[in-house]
Formats: sequence, C-alpha cells, structure tokens
Amino acid sequence: MNPSISLCCRVRPAIRAATPSRRYASTSASPKFAKNRWLGFALVSAAAAGAGAYIRSQGPHSGTLNPDTFTKYSLVSREPVSATSSLFTLRPRYPSDSNYDVYEDAWRTGVWSVMFKQPQLQIGRDYTPLPTTAATSLSVDEENEGYLRFFIRKDPFGEVSRYLHRLNIGADIEMRGPQIECAIPQETNDVLFIAGGTGIAPALQAGYSLLSRTTSEHRPRIHILWASRLREDCIGGVSDTPKAPLHRSWFSGWFSSSDSASSSTQAVPAVSPKQATSLIVKELEALKSQYPGQITVDYYLDEQNRFIGKQDISKFIESTRPSDGSRKSKLIMVSGPAGFISYMAGPKLWAQGRELQGPLMGVIKELDLKDWGVWKL
Repeated sequence: MNPSISLCCRVRPAIRAATPSRRYASTSASPKFAKNRWLGFALVSAAAAGAGAYIRSQGPHSGTLNPDTFTKYSLVSREPVSATSSLFTLRPRYPSDSNYDVYEDAWRTGVWSVMFKQPQLQIGRDYTPLPTTAATSLSVDEENEGYLRFFIRKDPFGEVSRYLHRLNIGADIEMRGPQIECAIPQETNDVLFIAGGTGIAPALQAGYSLLSRTTSEHRPRIHILWASRLREDCIGGVSDTPKAPLHRSWFSGWFSSSDSASSSTQAVPAVSPKQATSLIVKELEALKSQYPGQITVDYYLDEQNRFIGKQDISKFIESTRPSDGSRKSKLIMVSGPAGFISYMAGPKLWAQGRELQGPLMGVIKELDLKDWGVWKL
C-alpha cells in the first residue's frame, strides 16, 4: 500500500509582540456604513457558529469513521499470526450507528483502507480491514458496534507498524477513512488476485466484495495466489491447484528470467501437532465454505522454494476464456511489498503528490492478457 505519509502541518514562525496602538471610536461613520458593518458581523458570526458546530460534530467524541478527520478507536486485542505479524481488533472509542453504513458502502464498492496515525511523529500509514467471515470471532453486537480487524506485519523500519505493536490493550488509535483503493466494477466476473505477504488482506476484501454479489444468474469467481516468506503465516493452507511447478522468487527475478523451473511438487504447508492452522488460512477457508466453487487459493512459500511464476498466472487466465467467444469483465489485482508489485506488474509512480498506477511491466506484461484489466494496490 502507500508509504508513510507525513501529517505535519507547517508551523508559523513566532510573531514578535508589538506595542498596541490606541483605537478610537469613529464619529464620522454614516448610518448606512454602520448598518452594513453590523450585517457583516452577523453573517460572520453565523458562519463561525455553523463551522463550530461541524467541527464539534467531528471532534474528539465523534465515533463515525470519516475521510476528513481522525476518529479514535480502542485496541481490543492483538493476536500473533507469526513471529512478525499480528491480527489487530479495534472498536470505536465512541460507538456510532453510522459506522455500519460507512463500512457497508465501502465493502460493496471494492478494496478499501484506513489511515492509522502515529501521533508522536505525526505520520500515517494505510491498512486494509479484514472482512467478516464465518471464522471471525466477532459477535453480532461487536459487528454492530463497528469493530474492525487488521492483519499487520511489524516492519523493523516501519515507524507506524512498530508503534502499533508496542501499544497496550485498551490504548487509543486514531484512524480516518475509508479510502477506496480499487472499485471493482459490478459486471466483473473473474478476479485473479496476486498477493505477497500481508497483501492477502486486500485479497480477502476483494473476495468478500466480489462474491457477495452472487445471484442465481451471476456467480463470479476469484483465484488467489498468495506468496509468503514465513511458513507461520500460512500454516494449514493447501493449494487448490495440484502439483504446481517450482519457480524463482520475485526478488531473484530482478537478475534472471521470469520463466518457470521444471520440477514440481504440491504446496502444502505441513501442520505439526503443536501448530494450529493460521488465522488467515481460517479466514480463507471460511470464505471458500461460504461460496463453494467460487474461490480457489494457491500457496507459495519461500521456505519451500515455491514462488509465483508465469505459468500459474496464465493457467487461470486460460481457464476463464469462454468457449462461445463472449466478453466478460475480468480483473487482475496485485498487492504486497513494493518490490513484489514491481516484479509482477511494474512499479507504481508518484506525480504531483499523487500515487499513480504507472505503465504495465513485469511478469504480467509478458502474458497474453486480452480482456483483462490490471490494478496495482
């Protein structure tokens, strides 16, 4: 997602105190001037009162998430997923019934994020909420109160992620949003989501948003390719595509061809008696149970020398080509570390203070996409 963004405002330099000059009442003002002056005062006062009311409504006791001001949430729990990542659960400090509508609009639209603020350094970082699935431990009351969950990795160089992992349970966290990262068109029928690391959170969002549109006439599909460096993140995950071939890592791809290796094996991260299934794998399995036959997942693990290659992408693309030659809306989404996105689809660009998609490059550029759109998260 986006890099940390500074929230600091420019501070005005201190103004040297000056000896105040005497003010005298005017005795030459005409009645018309005085009338206009008082009318101006009244208009300014009314405007100030209106602005004050709005600011107070969005002030420290506002519990409604909004994209303009920061809203306080409380840290309810932080469950470790691996040695470097955790599942955060937050609730609004001041509950608001409006949050349900805010969340629901964002879920229906597509992939969205919120910005967390690091108050000491006044910087922010965007994180993606996880959808509610059958594996979610939230109760109905907690959902109604506006609880949100996040899969966050502790980056040794990330000021915001390190700050979040240091917080005590019950601490306040300020957030603003939602920010729509990618609006999935209503007519979309197939999504291929290529996720690296915590990029699986947007993949879960995309699956939830896409599959919730299922009807008797419309049964969209999503196929997720999830690459992890740590086995702990995906313990218990079994790939739906058997005997997928081995590939080079995305970071080795900077120095070599993106063609696939020849040997093959099944990507099945083993579970020992002492290890439970990953919380994220449980979320994926719950979504698969809710929408049988509409979501498939393949796991790729650095520790097993298994990496996403062209064949994995092209296999799904070929499987979606309609036999009758009809055209359907299809979308490839890529999310993960900057290097992962660059290797798969080319880097995003910054211009005039905005993050842009940039030209399509990398592994995906080498494929025959035809009707597929591509979006970098």
